[in-house]
Amino acid sequence: MVFGASIFFTDYSISPAELAVAKEERGFDSLWAAEHSHIPVPRRTPAPGGGELAKRYYDVMDPFVTLAAAAAATKRLKLATGICLVIQRDTIQTAKLVASIDQVSGGRFLFGIGGGWNAEEIENHGTDFATRFKLMREQIEAMKEIWTKDKPEYHGDIVDFATMMTWPKPVQKPYPPIIVGGAFPWAARRAIRYGDGWYPNASSGNPDDYLLGLRRMAEEAGRDPKTLSITLGAAPEDSDRLKRYRDLGVGRVNISLPAAKADEVLPLLDRWASVIRPLNA
Repeated sequence: MVFGASIFFTDYSISPAELAVAKEERGFDSLWAAEHSHIPVPRRTPAPGGGELAKRYYDVMDPFVTLAAAAAATKRLKLATGICLVIQRDTIQTAKLVASIDQVSGGRFLFGIGGGWNAEEIENHGTDFATRFKLMREQIEAMKEIWTKDKPEYHGDIVDFATMMTWPKPVQKPYPPIIVGGAFPWAARRAIRYGDGWYPNASSGNPDDYLLGLRRMAEEAGRDPKTLSITLGAAPEDSDRLKRYRDLGVGRVNISLPAAKADEVLPLLDRWASVIRPLNA
């Protein structure tokens, strides 16, 4: 089992390059950058988990920019969107962004995606909140065509374009892994249908139940569960539970880092590194 870490990069957090180098030095597998384009004010959508929405949601930088900086500073660390709100982005341009960052990183990009929760933010981009998951499926299907075909075209109910030519293509073949974020069973079903992995949250429900549920759903859909990677977010600092997740088939665990400076973030990485070493010994 490998370990990653997710963060909201802001103008007051540790820089992407500094964090990426520190993680690579400590043996972490991947860096996951969050995304929100903006937060409408006022809004009717409640914050995840209730309460006041944290300031980092308003302030987070674009993940493709921060991950490009991290890629330039490292050699082995994987760079991941955690998660990219594709339903707020242009399909053709996003396909080019993904291929471009996979090129500049030498094939180290992981494409974490999701449909989002903030209705007003999503609607500000011209996306219908009710049909966002249909849009996301068509976007990913269309991007796969763009990444793998010399003259791609796609004709869906929402995403539609005629034959085109566009490069670069990704380094990873056929394309970077598509990791679908979200809760069980809905996001698990989407991951089985058109993803390469699933990214649930350890603090949402009982992982023992939904990890076994994913396996059952994949088999019922005629897909080998071993073809779906599992990245578990918001991991607890508990060696016994982490071992249990590993035994259930979790391939990667992500810790959550604060949008803070190095003096607060680096000691957290050191503490987690001491947890990781015995698990992978």
